[in-house]
Order: sequence, then C-alpha cells, then structure tokens
Amino acid sequence: MAGKIREMIDSIISQRAQNNPMLAGVIKTKLVLKGIDPNKFNRHSDDDPVIIAKLETLLKDIR
Repeated sequence: MAGKIREMIDSIISQRAQNNPMLAGVIKTKLVLKGIDPNKFNRHSDDDPVIIAKLETLLKDIR
C-alpha cells in the first residue's frame, strides 16, 4: 500500500500542530532531525518498514 508513510506524517503534523502553520514547521523540522524528511514522501511513495516503525513510535509518544 503506497502512501502510508505520507498519511502517518500528515496525521502527526495535524495532531500536534492543530492548524497552526508555525507549529507545523517546527514539527517538520523535528521529523527531519529524527531522520524522516516529510518532503521526501508523497501519496505514491513506496512504504519503507523502517520509516513506518519510526513513525509508529512517534504516534505512540503523541498519544
């Protein structure tokens, strides 16, 4: 299923930023620092199990 990474990134950003563009930028920067470049992934990107595992960990930390 292509695009799962993009969906997860969008979910993290929307949960944390709550429609605040400044916070969205900060969250994207934090993702880059953790090794996940949000600009690299789109709806057609292949799903990488390593990246999905990192994002699942981040989602657990948010909740």
